[in-house]
Amino acid sequence: MEQDMHPSVGDEKRWVHDSSVDHKGRVPLRASTGVWKASLFVIAMEFSERLTFFGIASNLITYLTIVLHQDLRTAVKNVNYWTGVTTTMPLAGGFLADAYTGRFAMILLSSLIYLTGLSLFTMSQFIPSLKPCHAGMCQRTQHPRTIHEVVFFIAIYCISLGTGGFKPCLESFGADQFDDDHLEERKKKMSYFNWWNFSLSWGLLLGVTVIVYVQEKVNWGAATLILTITMAITILIFYVGKPYYRYRLPEGSPLTPLLQVLVSAIRKRKLHYPSNPSLLYEVPRSEKSQGRFLCHTNRLRFLDKAAIIEDKENTSIQKTRNPWRLATVTKVEEMKLVLGMIPIWLSSLMFGVCTVLGPSLCVKQGATMNRRISKNLDMPAASVFAVNAIAMIVSVTIYEKLLVPFLRKVTGDERGIKILQRIGLGMIFSILSMVVAALVEMKRLKTVMEEEIIGGRKGPISMSLFWLAPQNLILGIGDGFTLVGLQEYFYDQVPDSMRSLGIAFYLSVIGAGSFLSSFLIIVVDHITEKVAGKSWIGKDVNMSRLDNFFWFLAALSALNLCVYVFLASKYTYKNVERKEVVHEGDKGMESIA
Repeated sequence: MEQDMHPSVGDEKRWVHDSSVDHKGRVPLRASTGVWKASLFVIAMEFSERLTFFGIASNLITYLTIVLHQDLRTAVKNVNYWTGVTTTMPLAGGFLADAYTGRFAMILLSSLIYLTGLSLFTMSQFIPSLKPCHAGMCQRTQHPRTIHEVVFFIAIYCISLGTGGFKPCLESFGADQFDDDHLEERKKKMSYFNWWNFSLSWGLLLGVTVIVYVQEKVNWGAATLILTITMAITILIFYVGKPYYRYRLPEGSPLTPLLQVLVSAIRKRKLHYPSNPSLLYEVPRSEKSQGRFLCHTNRLRFLDKAAIIEDKENTSIQKTRNPWRLATVTKVEEMKLVLGMIPIWLSSLMFGVCTVLGPSLCVKQGATMNRRISKNLDMPAASVFAVNAIAMIVSVTIYEKLLVPFLRKVTGDERGIKILQRIGLGMIFSILSMVVAALVEMKRLKTVMEEEIIGGRKGPISMSLFWLAPQNLILGIGDGFTLVGLQEYFYDQVPDSMRSLGIAFYLSVIGAGSFLSSFLIIVVDHITEKVAGKSWIGKDVNMSRLDNFFWFLAALSALNLCVYVFLASKYTYKNVERKEVVHEGDKGMESIA
């Protein structure tokens, strides 16, 4: 059925007019598509992917040091490089999805690449000619076979490549199932990001407990086989949900309109601003077939010149307008949004550094500690991340069910508090986590000195692995604020045509944080070894001074927080001219906000 370009209130209640289509390319029927019935398929897919990712990533440093016999410094760098590539590749995947393929097609393609990486990893554990050594695990005096290292690195970087298309599209595809112009669906979308991370945290929890336990107590082959089968099943489940999804068609390169605004503003740099912003050019409502209008803001006014109408320009017919000479107010505001996000992105990087480095170093610390739970049961060092996952599950649940309803009443804001305020609260927790990590490491090194160096003790020290739980607990609470906030911020504040890229921007905070952490390790290692004669991050964790490194991260994060608070206080949020559909009894009501 073909729908009118300007639907009535009754049509708005029945049909979804947000530029999306159903699986047959038609206007979606609200009752049978989207919302939770569709997003639950997406959330299930995310659970499987996070189970796989954290099952590998959380214990990757152990595989590199124990199986491939790399020293701590090399292993940490390799983990950071892999994490960095994995979390920056989504920039390419998000761009391709927004511009050419669409999100659904990109998710399927990248899922198959991801599954290929998992299959290669699994084969390297079972096929005799691909195993590290002829007997399976290599002895300390043996070096793993080159063919195994090659297949292993191809496998994990296939996973990185798959993540590049998978991560930015899956989360934004799930959010696309909610109509921003429908009041109830918009509130559900705000809850969607919380429940998305609830699912993510369960994947993390099972990944760092069940999967890591299988890796250490059975073998890596059994663990990767479980992950491969699980991923294959959830890809099929995701495809089954195809009739229930709402799809956004690709609109071409999202970067071209931004470049057009910049070129037009430079061309008109000598023109005077109009006396009233209403004199700036905007497409007439009758001619705008899709997308939303953005209201004019007073920031970065230089860009407004791109929308100044010159006498010689004919604006009566949209098709005759040269977008390289005349931009709309909406396109100008989209350019302002992208430029305004850059300082927020930069000031979030230190959080990414703490998120990456804390867990990586925590595994090596835990390997030296008493991991005994009972007489016959040891806890894998990487399983301490379960505390992080549990803390995030609890914090997201409390925030969604208790804090948001209370804060909505107090502040009158649909979200309870502003997105950037939520992010800032999480940054405070990340600083506290680094402080606690430094104090715990001081105690661990003191115990090492007393028991190993002076007492001659061999093997793990008596200090329990659970001493590492508080720092992970605090970091998990912080993740519940900052990570969820960053996801919502980069999805909500980017132009509508860049939402896959928006999620990629969020992921690149962790990716750039990984590369920045590697840079910090190199700099700190060089300076401390040169000045003090002993590196803070040496080959042996017991001979290092990770406590000083954690204090250094806490200090940098505190300075960064001050900068972030200043930037957040000056930030102007996206201002959408919104047409809402609300329900009043049995009648629909239309309003323009």
